[in-house]
Amino acid sequence: MANRTVIVTGAGQGIGEAIAKAYGANGDRVIVTDVNEMKAQEVATNIIENGGEAHARFCDVRNEEHILKIVAMVEQQYGEINILINNAGVSKFKSPFDLTIEEWDDIQHTNVRSVFLFSREVAKIMRKHKKGSIINLASTRAEMSEPHSEAYAASKGAIVALTHSLAASFQEDRIQVNSISPGWVHTGEKSELRQIDHDQHFSKRVGEPDDIARACLFLTDESNHFINGENITIDGGMTRKMIYEK
Repeated sequence: MANRTVIVTGAGQGIGEAIAKAYGANGDRVIVTDVNEMKAQEVATNIIENGGEAHARFCDVRNEEHILKIVAMVEQQYGEINILINNAGVSKFKSPFDLTIEEWDDIQHTNVRSVFLFSREVAKIMRKHKKGSIINLASTRAEMSEPHSEAYAASKGAIVALTHSLAASFQEDRIQVNSISPGWVHTGEKSELRQIDHDQHFSKRVGEPDDIARACLFLTDESNHFINGENITIDGGMTRKMIYEK
């Protein structure tokens, strides 16, 4: 599968960057969007230098007009949108006694409302062709928590629920919607990690952005269209680990 038009949000760094580069290497046309336009351009340039096709676009996913503008632009230029990866997200770990309503709303607007808006607008294009695939990036924090993670956990839980709801609503238009819940995915230097960090995973290593990128390629392969409305946890086995207090 190649020569598809793919939009990746929050693609200027981390997991989004890895996803964008994976689709570029696959021969797809990648629309690299990020609130940091310079980083988006760097990722797009890297894809192009490696023989792929990419275009960088500034997008603040909290802003509905930005979303509408990008979707309209992509349809006008390329005629269709085959894949949408809703990756953009923010977190703030702060006591619920101190978290302001403005901070709560910012996280929900960035992480959840943007997924709904982008999915709705892209689905309007996909339904014309009766095909398409959407992947939403959730988190294992939708299922398990640490203190002071209320806003982030709530947003990721909402994404999982929104995913299967959208899959139900879009079924007549043959639009596939799934989510991925990454566990610990390290986006910095490998030297920052300790052996104990790796050993606490069943897979004996901390996750990498490419682990998530490969899962996106798998889910958006048309031969895997039967996987629909699903949330796939990719965490090296951490959420299956039984832990006893000593």
